[in-house]
Amino acid sequence: MQRMDTNTARTTHPDAPRIVLGTMDFGTRVAQDDAYAILDAFVDGGGVWLDTANCYSFWVDPSGVGGASERVIGAWLRSRPGARDAVRIATKVRQNPLVPHAWPESAEGLSAPAVRKGFEASLERLGVDHVDLLWAHAEDRSVPLEETVGAFGELVTEGTALRVGAANHAAWRVARARSLAREHGVEPWTALQLRHSLVQPRPLTALPESGHRLLTAEDLDLARSEGLTVWSYSSLMWGSYVRADKPLPQAYDHPGTTRVLAVLDDVAGELAATRNQVVLAWLMRLGIDPIVGVSRVEQIEEALAAHRVRLGDEHLARFAEAR
Repeated sequence: MQRMDTNTARTTHPDAPRIVLGTMDFGTRVAQDDAYAILDAFVDGGGVWLDTANCYSFWVDPSGVGGASERVIGAWLRSRPGARDAVRIATKVRQNPLVPHAWPESAEGLSAPAVRKGFEASLERLGVDHVDLLWAHAEDRSVPLEETVGAFGELVTEGTALRVGAANHAAWRVARARSLAREHGVEPWTALQLRHSLVQPRPLTALPESGHRLLTAEDLDLARSEGLTVWSYSSLMWGSYVRADKPLPQAYDHPGTTRVLAVLDDVAGELAATRNQVVLAWLMRLGIDPIVGVSRVEQIEEALAAHRVRLGDEHLARFAEAR
């Protein structure tokens, strides 16, 4: 059994943007043994944050409900002495089906009882007494925002969630939630999680992925003005930057994408980096923590090496002009 080294040297400042390991496919598309190897390599390479959700991944799990990813992480934590001290865990509530194979109609939602029940089940699967960050996975406008804010705030007061954040929420909803939290004296959402990558779809194009919300200028304005952390998902577009068998979705087929990819190739060549590493470095240079989902050890090793890719202002300007 491998012993985790909790004194692994970190190559970045504690507050600097860093790669987050996305574990959505653990226990479903990624077998447990492979997930263990990825987690080990992530920590050995200086990785810290794990991102999961209570609903991962109900859509491919024969059970029709989530929990597989959290169970794999929990089993890994139990099998690796010191692992809990080496990582920070982020999970989410909102989307887990209450009835197998019945989503979205039976999604748990964000009522106070649903938040507490869903989160308690997450803690049990993970085998921990707290998580470092709890996300509201998506909006639930059937529930008063005040109720949801209060439920998340109570968990921070109790110490079972150290921080709370909002994924796939409109900026104005987050701002309103933060105002409500201040009014009621509870911990506000201090992190945002949205879809973002170097290439962007055509404006006003609907995304085929249900529930995905793109990062906007308003989100970044809110984050920068109020000191919120920003995480991005689908950061590497499911491998589309590097795999010919995974072309970008149709919504990304426009001249701006062609120009951006040409600059990406030029910059990658200049910096002796891969396309993926440059994309991740670009996100971190913007102050965003990119979530990276992988299925093999070499993929997370490649991603972590993006911390060493140094993009200058000139590189950022070239990408901005290409878009």
